[in-house]
Order: sequence, then structure tokens, then C-alpha cells
Amino acid sequence: MSIATIGAFAIGEYPEGVAVMLFYAVGEVFQSMAVTRAKGNIKALLDQRPDEVTIMDSNQPKTIKAKEAKVGDVIQLKPGEKLALDGELLSDSASFNTAALTGESKPDTKNKGEVVLAGMINMNSIALVKITTAYEDSKLSKILELVQNATAQKAPTELFIRKFAKVYTPIVVFLAIGITLLPYFFVSDYQFRDWLYRALIFLVISCPCALVISIPLGYFGGIGAASRNGILFKGSNFLDSIAEIQNVVMDKTGTMTEGVFKVQEVSINPDFNKDEIMQLVNLLESKSTHPVATAIHNYAGDINYSIPMENVEEIAGHGLKATVNGKELLVGNFKLMDKFNISYDINHANIVYTVIAVAYDKKFAGYITIADSIKADAKETVDNLHKMGVKATMLSGDKGTVVKYVADQLGIDNAFGDLLPEDKVNKVKEIKAKNQTVAFVGDGVNDAPVVALSDVGIAMGGLGSDATIETADVVIQDDKPSKIPMAINIGKQTKKIVWQNIILAFAVKAVVLVLGAGGLATMWEAVFADVGVALLAILNAVRIQRMKF
Repeated sequence: MSIATIGAFAIGEYPEGVAVMLFYAVGEVFQSMAVTRAKGNIKALLDQRPDEVTIMDSNQPKTIKAKEAKVGDVIQLKPGEKLALDGELLSDSASFNTAALTGESKPDTKNKGEVVLAGMINMNSIALVKITTAYEDSKLSKILELVQNATAQKAPTELFIRKFAKVYTPIVVFLAIGITLLPYFFVSDYQFRDWLYRALIFLVISCPCALVISIPLGYFGGIGAASRNGILFKGSNFLDSIAEIQNVVMDKTGTMTEGVFKVQEVSINPDFNKDEIMQLVNLLESKSTHPVATAIHNYAGDINYSIPMENVEEIAGHGLKATVNGKELLVGNFKLMDKFNISYDINHANIVYTVIAVAYDKKFAGYITIADSIKADAKETVDNLHKMGVKATMLSGDKGTVVKYVADQLGIDNAFGDLLPEDKVNKVKEIKAKNQTVAFVGDGVNDAPVVALSDVGIAMGGLGSDATIETADVVIQDDKPSKIPMAINIGKQTKKIVWQNIILAFAVKAVVLVLGAGGLATMWEAVFADVGVALLAILNAVRIQRMKF
């Protein structure tokens, strides 16, 4: 573009020279604005790790930087806060959401003296944690480091235009020099100015300006359209990759399910009054900090504190025991029923949910099932993937029966439960061994290695762990699985528009080159063939941002 402009000035074609650079500059401004916006979105999203901790200094809470916290300091962790460092629990007990680390949907109750890890989220009451590991040595920090190394090994997809321009541009420049100088040896009435003018026409027509500007704009248009729909692509090459996806492999907890416990079924024997039993269970569970108690309370409603309840006892790993009106009340798992010799005729192994058994007055009263509920748009997600010809597979660390049940409800092609992080990696490797492309969708830290391995890694950004968000190529900011097929569709539409621009640019340039060779095209036609087509291509590229997906 510089050579063409200087050449135009040299032979007095000032308007053409100005037009070439002006339109080129306008295109560059559009491009840089799109790039800056996309980078800003990525930076804002990734800046989510807990940077500060509240430590107890002379029994007074004091907020400091997480990196400044020392081994031996005591952290005060409020409900809903994420732990920034590994440590030992000082409180009698506390309940943690460990889904980000383990992928398990069931919250974990820790007792005094037990190890708690960075990334765990405190659920109910204020907890005190004594730091045992430095910030940079924490489990979460090590996983992040592993993830960064894994990501560095993934070869980035180079965009077509970069390879093309690298070879094409020097060839065009040398041809233009040849058009200017070589006729001297073959033409009798050689006029330097005329041949220079023709060379400049050739140079301007041949310049890949339309491609260099419009193609990145097409990709950033796709990134912009995706970001407005709550989907963040970390690079334009991932739009290309996702358009070719043949398999979507997904985690269960927090990806296709809510990650929030709810009562699914209450089965009380007819010999008992259901309302009375639920009131007793609600009151007894109110003595516990376990998240199951919250689910039961949300289902049963207000607690009746007027019921006389005595001798409340929590039996570790089993459940709760109390005395009501002189009668024994037991609420817990079936191990609790066995411990107190309560007979029951339920095959609880076949129940896909977490089961809370209830016994009253030495008799089995029934059970309550509690589970993660499936996201409202999960079924629609799988249906849309199938319409696109994409296979859906579910991999989870959760109980096999739970995974199978969820997969059957959603119509997922293949489902595997009871998996460790390395098992997930092996399952994805099996699919890739068949020369098929894989997108993996997850939210837990345990998903980070498999996200890094897949062709396109997709993270749930709302509840997702920082490690997975940083590893992923695509981040769904509002945790809706329906955005997965939408992301694939945006990739396909972006690729379509990019190829429309490539074909448009080459077709117009070919026509004008033929006219130029016949002496019928002037510099103005050349400017249109380059800058005019570039502007048309830019308008086409911007069109994707107005599309509805």
C-alpha cells in the first residue's frame, strides 16, 4: 500500500494515493477497535481469582493480599467465600462446595483438623482455617501451572490469510517491478511513466488489502456477536475450530445441572402422616449445617420450633438422631438404619439420587431423595447438537447411576460416571484416536487437563473454576448449556462470511486485472478493486454482529 501511494504521488495521481491510504486507515481503525474490545472482555473475565483473604490478627479480622498470607495465619472464611490457600480447619465443622476441585455434586462436610483446599467455597457458617501451604504452593496454583504448560503444547491454528499474505505479497511486489522495468527490453516506444502507472494499477488491484482487513474483522465480528450472547472466544482461530466440531463431551455437575441441591421426591409410608414426618425432619435437620438441611428446609417451609425435641445427636458419616415425645427419630443414610436395626424394603442402590432415610418410633417411615436439578435448557442443548450432526457424550466423577439417569433424560449418546480426571483425559483421547474433533465443556478444576487436551475447550464461566476458565478456548459467561450449540453456529456463520469475502475479493480482482491487461482499467478501477472491495467486505463482516442466533 505504501509503494502504491508513493508511486501515485510520484506520477501526480494525488487523489488516488490519498484514497488508498484513507480507506486503508479507516479499515485499520475498525480492526483495532474490535481487537481492543475483545481483549478487554477476556481480561475482565479472567480476573476472578480471590486476591485477598481475611486473617485474624489479635482476634480482629484484617484483610490482606492472599500472596502476603503466611503459613500459620488463621483465615476467617465467610459463607459464599472461596478459599485462597490450602489449610487445616479450626472450626468444629463446616460444609464446602468442592465441585470446582472434585467435580462431585454432593457438598463435603469437613470436621476440625481436616485438610481444606484452595478453591473450596464455604457454604453455611463462618469457618476458621489455619494456613498450612504458601500461596504459590497451593493445590490450585499447581493445577494452574500444569494447565499453562499443557496449553503451551497446543499448536495454535494459523489463519489462512496470514499464510497467504506472507507468500503472496512479496510475489506481487516483484511482479509490479517487473511490469515497470522489463518492457524496456521488449517495447520500442517504452515510456517509463506509462508502465509505472500500469504497474501501480496492477499493484493496487493485487494488494490483499480487502483480505488483510476484512478477514480479521470477520473473525472479530464473530467474537463480538458471541460476546453479546454471553460467549467469549479467546481467539479468532477458535471460531474456525468450533465450526468443525464433531463431538461435544460435557461434564455433568454445574454444566448440564444447576449445582444446587433440591428435594426431588418424598416417599412416606401410608402408616405415617406425611406432613408430621416432614415437620419433624425439617426441625431435626435445622440442627445441622449440612447443605442437605437447606434443601429440606426449602422444600418443607417454616420450622415448627414448638415441637419438643431432645437429645439431638449427630452421628458422623450416618446422620442425625433425636427424641420426640419419647420416641426415637432417625434421619440420615441407610447405614444409619442398619446401625439401629431398622428394617426396610427399599433397594436404595437403584435410586439414582442422594437418599435421606427416615425412621420414627423404631419403624421405617420412608425416604427423601435430594439431587442436583437438570438445567432448564439442557434438553434443548442436546437436541440442537443432534440437529447439527454433533454427537454428545457425558463424562462425570459423579455416581454412575446419577450420570446415566441425567444422560437418559437429555438424550445424550454416551455417558460415563465414577471417573477420575485422568479417566476423562483417556476417554477424550479415545475419541480423538478416531480422527474426530472434540469440544469439551466443563467447570471444575478437575476438568482443566481435559479442556486443555481437546480441540476446543469450553468453560462455564459463572460457577466455573479459575483454572478451567483460564485453560478454556471458549467461556460461556452465564453457565447456560444452550450457548454450546449457539457457539458452534456462530463459528459456522463466521467461517461462511469469511469465505464470502475471500471469493468476493478474488473475483473482483480477477475481472479488473483482465481489464487492466487490456488497457481498459484506470487507477480508479484499481482503487475500487482494492479499497472498494475492502469496504464491501468490511460491511459484510460487520453483518455478523447484527445476526440473531
